[in-house]
Amino acid sequence: MLRRQILRGVLRPGESIPETTLAERAGVSRTPVREVLRRLADEGFVTIIPQVGTYVAPIRLAAVYDSQFIRETLECRTIRLAAENLTEPDAAVLRANLAAQQASLEAGESDAFFDQDDALHACFVRIAGRPAIWQVIQGVKSQLDRVRYLSLQSGDWPPVLVEEHATLVGHVLAGDAERAEAAMRAHLRTVFATIERLSRTNADFFETPAP
Repeated sequence: MLRRQILRGVLRPGESIPETTLAERAGVSRTPVREVLRRLADEGFVTIIPQVGTYVAPIRLAAVYDSQFIRETLECRTIRLAAENLTEPDAAVLRANLAAQQASLEAGESDAFFDQDDALHACFVRIAGRPAIWQVIQGVKSQLDRVRYLSLQSGDWPPVLVEEHATLVGHVLAGDAERAEAAMRAHLRTVFATIERLSRTNADFFETPAP
């Protein structure tokens, strides 16, 4: 729950996270709470200052760029394989995902859209026959996910994302590996423009560069 609240921006960078309060709400001792906070610190979600307290960490751009690089490297290759290995049942899953995204967009359900976005990318990896690659991606994209969700809250991007996803699916359905790869690369690189925009409108969410 705490991770999700930080990911979705419910808890903002700099907010205090008292161990005692968390333990009381969960009905547990402070020991398991500290373990949870240590794991969140490892993911870059919180900053633990000994003898002071625990605070929501800002988004680290270096980690976002690393995650984007890894995703582009892996997903551009796997979507090529998906286009080459597609079956009719797989095609039905892709079409259903796009329909669900459109429904979430029209209903204004950003949480559902976020999950469907992930599900589509995971589906490409599965169709490619490399399901373990998605586990690798999941392990490195936590800071990127914070940027993605912050952009969804702006309300400007979902229609564009649905269009981009439809383009990806269209190339895979057509078996066009070259265009699928190019579209995936362009899709994943939109995060750079997103960061530039959000760093102006939501500067408090991002780590301040060292002078």
